[in-house]
This record gives sequence, C-alpha cells and structure tokens, in this order.
Amino acid sequence: MDLLIDILLDAGKDTLSLLPFLLVTYLALETLEHVAGDRVNGAIKRAGAAGPVVGSLLGMVPQCGFSAMAATLYAGRVVTLGTLVAVFLSTSDEMLPLLLAEQVPVQTMAMLLASKALIALVTGFIVDAAIRGLRRNARAHAAIRRTVLGTSANPAHVNCAHDDHSGGDIIDEVAEAGVSADHIHELCERDHCGCDEDEDEHEHGHGHDHGHEGEHEHHDGHGHSHSHEGTPVLSIIRSAISHTVQVSVFIFLVTLILVAVLETFGESAIEQFLRGNETLAVLGSALVGLIPNCSASVVITQLYLEGALQLAPMLAGTLISAGVGYLVLFRTNRSARENAVFLIMMYVIGAGWGLILSAVGL
Repeated sequence: MDLLIDILLDAGKDTLSLLPFLLVTYLALETLEHVAGDRVNGAIKRAGAAGPVVGSLLGMVPQCGFSAMAATLYAGRVVTLGTLVAVFLSTSDEMLPLLLAEQVPVQTMAMLLASKALIALVTGFIVDAAIRGLRRNARAHAAIRRTVLGTSANPAHVNCAHDDHSGGDIIDEVAEAGVSADHIHELCERDHCGCDEDEDEHEHGHGHDHGHEGEHEHHDGHGHSHSHEGTPVLSIIRSAISHTVQVSVFIFLVTLILVAVLETFGESAIEQFLRGNETLAVLGSALVGLIPNCSASVVITQLYLEGALQLAPMLAGTLISAGVGYLVLFRTNRSARENAVFLIMMYVIGAGWGLILSAVGL
C-alpha cells in the first residue's frame, strides 16, 4: 500500500510541476491564434531564425517545463524543429540540482552547462538547415516522404470527419515552422474538434441573413472556426485550460506507469546496464536518456559523480534527457511516424556527440 501511495505521489508531483508551464504555453498559443496577423506572423518569422539560440539558453534552466513548452510550441509550428532540438539538448532536468547538492566545483558545472548549450546551439542550426535543404532538394524530399514519413504524414486534417483534406507534406510543414501562427488552429482542432461550436453558431449561424457569406467562408477555413469574437478573453482561458487538462491527464497516466516500473525493478538495473566499456556506456546512456522521466538524468548524473561514467557517456545521456518533454510532444504532435523519427534522431544526436567526445579523449 505504501508503495502504491509513493507511486501516485511521485507521478502527481511530476505532473503538477508542469501545469504552470503548460497553461502559460497554451494561453500564449490561444492568444496568438486570435490575434494572428501580418504583424504577429512577422514577429514569429524574425524570432524563428534565432530559435536555436533562445532554445539553447532557456534549456539551461533546471526545469523540464521548458522542454514541455517547446514541444507544445513545436506542435503548433510556432518554433522550428531546430529550436525544439536545441531546448531538448540543453535541458538539464535534474542534472544541475544534483551537481549543486553534491557541491561540485562551479567551474565543472559551468563547463557542463556550457557544453550542453553549445552542442544544442550548433545542432539546432544544423537541423534547421538540413530541413530547408531537404525541402529544396526535390529528389531527397520525395525519397524521405516515401521511405520515412509517408505521403500523408500530417494528420491535422483527418481527425475531423467533415474535413476535406486527405493529408499533407510534413517536410514543407516542418520547414514552415517558426514562420507564422497559422498552424496553431490545426493544433487546437486536433485536440477538440468543434470545441467552440456554440460560439461558432453565435458568430456565424446567421451569416447569410446579414449578407456576409464570403466573410464567414474566409473565417471558417475548414468549416469549423476557432473564432471567439464574443468573449475572447474567456474563450482563450477556457480553451487553454481544456488543452492543459487533456495533456496533464495523459502525462500523469504515462508517468504513473513509468514510476511503477522504476519502483518495481529499481534504478539499480539501469546502473548495471550502464556499467560497461565506454563505447557501450555511451550508447546505453543515450538510450537511458530517452526515458521520459527525471529518473534518467538522476541515474546518469549520479553515476558520473561516482566515477562510474566518464564525461562522454554522461553527456550522451543528459543531452537527450528532456524528461516529460517527450510525453508532451507525443501527446500534442499527433503524427506518430514523425514523433518516432524525432525520437530516433535525438538518440543518434546524443550517441553521436558522445562518441565524438569519447574519441577526443573526454
């Protein structure tokens, strides 16, 4: 019974710590959707180019809530894929608090954080450049669609029965991320199709009587507007809370399972898995880093402090240890294939940097 209570408390604590970040993010997304125009889209476009810089710096803050925010913003295509990667790579999760608790020298902590931020910055820009290159290269673009992402990778228009779209080009969509706020509406619709039908009826139900057929067609877009002209503030808050609750419930349930598994089998199993030769330790540490729970960064950092892990495998794991950011991404970004590719990409990035650092003797 005590074990069950501990599992529930741990899962609840992990979920509650994310609520402020999720709520603030969804409030921002809902507000952007309502005020999106040339000025807002222009600001997003200007900020998008510098996304990896901002992402690598924000990720240094020891709070996995930033990875959750980045995942949500990416699902709405407000930030670029490179920005998301930069935040995930620089996120320290529980690493910094552990280093502080163990009174690790300040210069060592600064070196670790700076290394993660620099790697995040460089990798973020490389990812964004690669996406733009893929988009321009018609042959590579087509090959990726056929073999990796599929021809209908974007499910944004297929969750609603009354949509006329049959799919989309994910490379184009990802390449356009960080350019405008136009994709936020799709994120909202994926979570609750017709959630604002009452307001739509109020706003558009008598459109023909007032001679605004063209105007309503423009605002309805896909036949189900997200307009809230009547009470915009209340509608923004209500929609943001709805999104936050949905994502939080998902995170709680998955975290509950993860905590139960870790409590049952113990973190010692992970420690044994990582105690091997350095190359295997790098590959194993990167794999452990993908566990969407703070336990991953705790175990990796603790083994580093004990001398069981060298710097290279430690960074391989903590670089991609973004905590519940992965859960938020899988919940908000509905393309399972795209998410799977992202997960594999993060593992390759973490293991790749770890092997490079190991090769140079770190």
